[in-house]
Amino acid sequence: MDLISYLKTVDTPTLSNAIELLNLRPRSAGFTPLSVRSLFPEFGRMCGYAVTAHVESVTRSSGIDRGAFGELFAAVHAAPKPAVVVMQEVGGYRDSAVHCGEILASIFLRLGAVGLVSDCAVRDLPEVRALKMHYFARGACASHAYFRIVRAGEPVQVEGLEIRPGELLHGDENGLISVPGCPLEDIVGAVDNIRSREGRLLEFVRGENFTLEGLQSRFLE
Repeated sequence: MDLISYLKTVDTPTLSNAIELLNLRPRSAGFTPLSVRSLFPEFGRMCGYAVTAHVESVTRSSGIDRGAFGELFAAVHAAPKPAVVVMQEVGGYRDSAVHCGEILASIFLRLGAVGLVSDCAVRDLPEVRALKMHYFARGACASHAYFRIVRAGEPVQVEGLEIRPGELLHGDENGLISVPGCPLEDIVGAVDNIRSREGRLLEFVRGENFTLEGLQSRFLE
């Protein structure tokens, strides 16, 4: 089984725990806060390689650069698949910024993306839901204002999570994480370890032989 296919069998919290077990980064790093959520949790897990862009949505500080849109489209087309488009707002009005709607979502899907991550808002929720494209964002707004691409292919930050082009992302209704580089067999082993350990604990907690003393000896095993 390839990496993407395997990771889609794992929920995001379990994968996060497996990364902790492998000690690949500090436990306080590698995930977005509660402000970023899946707007279509019914789609299940999203897994793909980041294609990044800085955008500015609200002010008229400069005109729309059609070439910058072309650079982003080319980057999505050239990226490993499946791709996930990640947008960071660099303007000063983040609560009014909208980063994607039906048109861009359709284009990104056609170019090989499966989802979009934004540190601001998105729109056209019924239409994009029908396209079955993942949306991870802070919410939705109605107007795209003066949305423009500033630059593509640079590292971005989504609510504190730094994401580099080509970085592997994994998300579901629990949230979004980045996946550090690691051999597949190490990830599989860590996931199996987590599932086995948690399964034993839950079996005890739900079973007839549950005691406080037994819990205290098992909880941190």
